[in-house]
Amino acid sequence: MNKSEIIVIGGSAAGLVAASTAKNNYPNKQVTLFRKEAKVMIPCGIPYIYGTLDSSDENILPDQGLIDLGVNIKVETIKDINHEGHTITTASGEVYQYEKLILATGSEPVKPDFIPGSDLENVFVVPKNKDYLDGIKACLSTKKNVVVIGAGFIGVEMSDELNKAGHKVTLIESRDNILGATFSPDACEIAEEILTKHGLTIKTKTRVNQILGDKQVSEVVLDDGSHVKADAVIISIGYKANVSLAEKSGISVNKQGAIKVDQFLRTHQKDVYACGDCAQKRDFITGRITNIMLASTACAEARIASMNLYNISTIRTFNGTIGIYSTSIGDTSFGVAGITEMTAKQEGFAVSTATFKGMDRHPGKLNNPHSQSIKLICNENTGLILGAEAIGGVSVGELTNVLGFIIQNKMTVSDVLCSQIGTQPMLTASPAKYPLIKAAEMIAKKLK
Repeated sequence: MNKSEIIVIGGSAAGLVAASTAKNNYPNKQVTLFRKEAKVMIPCGIPYIYGTLDSSDENILPDQGLIDLGVNIKVETIKDINHEGHTITTASGEVYQYEKLILATGSEPVKPDFIPGSDLENVFVVPKNKDYLDGIKACLSTKKNVVVIGAGFIGVEMSDELNKAGHKVTLIESRDNILGATFSPDACEIAEEILTKHGLTIKTKTRVNQILGDKQVSEVVLDDGSHVKADAVIISIGYKANVSLAEKSGISVNKQGAIKVDQFLRTHQKDVYACGDCAQKRDFITGRITNIMLASTACAEARIASMNLYNISTIRTFNGTIGIYSTSIGDTSFGVAGITEMTAKQEGFAVSTATFKGMDRHPGKLNNPHSQSIKLICNENTGLILGAEAIGGVSVGELTNVLGFIIQNKMTVSDVLCSQIGTQPMLTASPAKYPLIKAAEMIAKKLK
């Protein structure tokens, strides 16, 4: 029997961070990572292999960091977990004994069997599998008309990249707006306007009734009866937790289909942890079970799980998922953290909001300037920041992370107003009109 004190199953973002954190915190323990793929994709970079990047080889999670730490990497499928014996069995029949086991088995795209014709040739989903994604790229190299179903982040970014590559793209979304699950309507409309100017066709409040074709897809039928020509279809309507191994071994799974975990990322099985897309999530603000799946969240969970393997710390806990997203369309970036104004009201919060728009440089002619807009959503009763949105230039990516820190640390409008910032003319907005501070100032006036 083979032995490894710490075993991680799954090689994407959560698995990589879990293994490296485990080895950093417990250097004397042998750490082995099992994964199905020889090469692992950077999850958030997948859309860019169809436009900005030359190939999927430019979007690979590197192994060298794990190797340098001394983590053993095994390209093997795990078929069984034996909790009594603390063992796992690979598809090739090898048995490994562990002290601690971390499940980071990720997620897989939802396949819409409810749409007739979704099994036709040249109809694709967007998994994290390099060979499959390379197959999509090879197919699209000879195709002109592409229909993308689903306008979340993956669908929007795929559409934008395919458009850049010269395809005629139609983006279809059942909600009122693209990115509508995450952003306020105002932000969504700005994104739609940019994409439309770039040549995309966007159809919102629309569903696909049927995909037609003789073996290969030829067109898509919408719920209003109209037909859209399609040489290929990309379906991006969400992901589901990959929990088949967990379920098979008797690990508890919630009714939403994710592995049940506590704030230390422990499952109900002794010495078994779960993190990333396969693990249960609770919203940081509302406490409700949520299906948010983000690589950044997965990495945070992985760090917490690994740090707590042998020495539980009451301050190293995962206290809920904050939806922190950002994306870039053209030269405009969009970021959001926490919950939207609509969600806050639906949850019963009395809310106050404010939006301030300024420039991300001072004076506004320096160093590739861009307008910058900040929207804050706070609880009227306490002033607690519940959510925030940012629209602007490249600085929005890191600014969105700052907004996430504000929410996680339960800062109020007053806390933001009293915060100290550093500014520089070529790098930031003016200290006198810093959009984040000015938005907080506007809410403070309302709360008086």
